[in-house]
Amino acid sequence: MTEKKIKYVSGSYDAEDGFRLLDKEIAKHEFSKNSQEGSSRRLFYLALPPSVYPSVCRMIKLCCMNKSNLGGWTRIVVEKPFGKDLESAEQLSAQIGELFDEPQIYRIDHYLGKELVQNLLVLRFANRMFMPLWNRDNIDNVQIVFREDFGTEGRGGYFDEYGIIRDIIQNHLLQVLCLVAMERPVSLKPEHIRDEKVKVLQSVLPITDDEVVLGQYEGYTDDPTVPDLSNTPTFASMILRIHNERWEGVPFILKAGKALNSRKAEIRIQFKDVPGDIYRCQRQGRNEFVIRLQPLEAIYMKLTAAWEIFTPLLHRIDNGEMKPIPYKPGSRGPSEADELLSKSGYVQTHGYIWIPPTL
Repeated sequence: MTEKKIKYVSGSYDAEDGFRLLDKEIAKHEFSKNSQEGSSRRLFYLALPPSVYPSVCRMIKLCCMNKSNLGGWTRIVVEKPFGKDLESAEQLSAQIGELFDEPQIYRIDHYLGKELVQNLLVLRFANRMFMPLWNRDNIDNVQIVFREDFGTEGRGGYFDEYGIIRDIIQNHLLQVLCLVAMERPVSLKPEHIRDEKVKVLQSVLPITDDEVVLGQYEGYTDDPTVPDLSNTPTFASMILRIHNERWEGVPFILKAGKALNSRKAEIRIQFKDVPGDIYRCQRQGRNEFVIRLQPLEAIYMKLTAAWEIFTPLLHRIDNGEMKPIPYKPGSRGPSEADELLSKSGYVQTHGYIWIPPTL
């Protein structure tokens, strides 16, 4: 079924013949769908090395544009990494901007398509539990980690041109950092979210060499597409510091690497120790809020455990000093439990009925 919906057209990035043929195939498809000439919409997704974006865009502009007089349009989608550094990114943007208007160009980061990444704003700004904790007074550090348990595996030539920082950290992890650190936007409109992200990026201090660790896994240069003396890092860990009122003094640790001991991507927010902690000698580790993005998406709280809190109670139960209160199956439990909630200040505002799912 899928094969019937796909048409393969072969051509070179900068050869007009291939793009003329592509235009004909698109036109055939539009005609088969009874689309009036000029009314259809064409979206070109460039899953290509950024170095060929300009030539491909020129060919699309020359050969494959849709007429817009009847409501049709043409759009270009380019994936990050967009360039190799600030200078090349600005140059690429200028070259594409000469061919297409800004509303026709979409620069995307596919990592932001992950469901939990998309839900980060919900976690931050629609949960009263986290809002008062999300600052330098309560958070000690933030780790954003991307680990892969395999190497370049056939992508050595492409990867060596960019390295782990450009391929993963500069785009994917930095976008996640923005979502973690940004202030509440005026609304969920893209431009308002973008504005808050920009404020975060403008507040990041320059990275210092003593807060960066780079690595390259053994055997990386055995790939025939990788230069023998390649200096491209396949691992990087670095500390970013945000100079603003909310995050001053909180290190953001970005870490990414290939050929590691596990495959994992997660955001790990570690909270500060409690001042005057009376359980310091029995510490099990700091409290953490963890958002796992892969391999299995999950959100969990890793809390400090202290058996001493519960042991006396458990002993009293085991010794028969406390008796369980009978309650009817299918009920809310002992009514005394609701009374205890009321004593603690809890106010039940809405009743609810749980309807078991039908299997």
